[in-house]
Amino acid sequence: MIIYEVTVKVGEHIADEFERYMREQHIPEVMRTGAFISAGFLYADGGLYQTRYGAKTRDDLERYFNDHADLLRQDVLKRFPSGLEFTRHEWNSIQTWKS
Repeated sequence: MIIYEVTVKVGEHIADEFERYMREQHIPEVMRTGAFISAGFLYADGGLYQTRYGAKTRDDLERYFNDHADLLRQDVLKRFPSGLEFTRHEWNSIQTWKS
């Protein structure tokens, strides 16, 4: 599995609106692309939000980047033209443990 991680530092003045937008609109839209089999949305102190999307294959992730990412990113920036700082990473799963 490939994990596509997007971490966003969100200004305090827009945090509530950002969280609502992510939960109600953006993440569901990303999942509707069919490129991912899972998603998780996390929060840490200091206004950090992280979304982790799980893609079954590299081809699925590439399809998301090629066919959907630009439009979805533009929508985020249109709604929040300032107050967001993004970092993005792709993680390749080595091993998973379950209890």
